[in-house]
Amino acid sequence: MASHRRPKQPSRTRVTVLTATAAAAVALSSQAAQADPAQKKQDVKAKVDKLYEEAEQATEKYNGVKEDQKELQKEVEDLQDKVARGQGELNQLRKGLGAVASGQYRSGSIDPSVQLFLSGDPDTYLEKAATLDQLSGKQAEQLKGIADKQRRLAQERAEASAKIRDLTETRKALGDKKDEIKGKLAEAQELLNTLTAKERAALQAKEDRANRSNDRVNLGDDVPASQRGAAALSAAQAKIGSPYVWGATGPSSFDCSGLTSWAYQQAGQSLPRTSQEQANAGTRISSQDALKPGDLVLFYGDLHHIGLYAGNGQVLHAPKPGAAVRYESINNMPYMFGVRV
Repeated sequence: MASHRRPKQPSRTRVTVLTATAAAAVALSSQAAQADPAQKKQDVKAKVDKLYEEAEQATEKYNGVKEDQKELQKEVEDLQDKVARGQGELNQLRKGLGAVASGQYRSGSIDPSVQLFLSGDPDTYLEKAATLDQLSGKQAEQLKGIADKQRRLAQERAEASAKIRDLTETRKALGDKKDEIKGKLAEAQELLNTLTAKERAALQAKEDRANRSNDRVNLGDDVPASQRGAAALSAAQAKIGSPYVWGATGPSSFDCSGLTSWAYQQAGQSLPRTSQEQANAGTRISSQDALKPGDLVLFYGDLHHIGLYAGNGQVLHAPKPGAAVRYESINNMPYMFGVRV
């Protein structure tokens, strides 16, 4: 016979504990749901900033390779001009010897030595002719001149060919570095695209506020170290608000070393193209307290970022993609040292 006993009811205490546990779980889930978007935005921003930093590292390497390309191109052009002039001089020497051969031909006898003009190897013939005493002094001098010129011409052509090979390799390296930069910037944009429109707008608004903060910056009353430094800083200040563009050297857009080299150029001082080379453009200054307006300021262990000290702990620089030339605290980046040009 089946039992009709009523099932045991849970105690009031147990119901209360279960209810409280469920409520806590719901609350925690709600808090996590609210925290996730904010955390996601921070994670995306951190990754994007890292990609921008890596893109800037690649940019400075790109700038260096581009300078190498320019120098190699100039060397190749100079060598090619030299070869062309040498060939012209060689043709003149042969023309002079040819006139001698023509005269002897008309007189009915061609000196065997003059037949060298018709051969392609003056060195070999000179060795034979020297032992046979078949050359007059003038003819020997002419032939020796041709042989020397041919040797120099061959050497210059070989040098030009080597430089052209170097130039080809440099152009490939330049293209590879360009692709690397574009790849990192594209990756950063893909990450930004994972955010909502509202989140992207918030990040852009923060960047816009940083770009607009220039008017509120207190530069103090630090005295520039030199008139040239003051002139360079003044030139850079006239470019506040100009966009950061990798590889750009002004006058309407800049990357970090493009801004500093352009600014000093306006002050009558030529600087190397990259931040790493500019690090050796003057006297190094270890202490931040010793910096003066117009000094160059280097950041990060590999020196891939550079700006101009503006005074009162502020640096004027071209920060990163999506940002404009602006002032920023020197403490926002890992300071390495300053350089007084």
